[in-house]
Amino acid sequence: MTIQEAQNTIDEWIKSKGVKYFSELTNMACLTEEVGEVARVIARKYGEQSFKESDKQVDLADEMADVLWVLICLANQTGVNLTDALEKNLEKKNKRDAERHQQNEKLK
Repeated sequence: MTIQEAQNTIDEWIKSKGVKYFSELTNMACLTEEVGEVARVIARKYGEQSFKESDKQVDLADEMADVLWVLICLANQTGVNLTDALEKNLEKKNKRDAERHQQNEKLK
């Protein structure tokens, strides 16, 4: 699935099954909540925190997909074409950071 297909699929789902988009502010709060859930899994799986019994069945991939879902909702609501945005962002990084990280002693 391309990014544009994902944007179209989610838009169709919202309109047919979700009734309507939550407001942009509500979706921003939802995005923050979902990112927090990813952080919780990462902190326990790769960090020093331990899983509670109720957290052991949490799926990192599913949590990341939740983040992507809400981000796509926000893009759809605000008229952002994520394919174009990502291409422009990669171009910016290729110009700005072409040698920056290779010259960073902290990364060697």
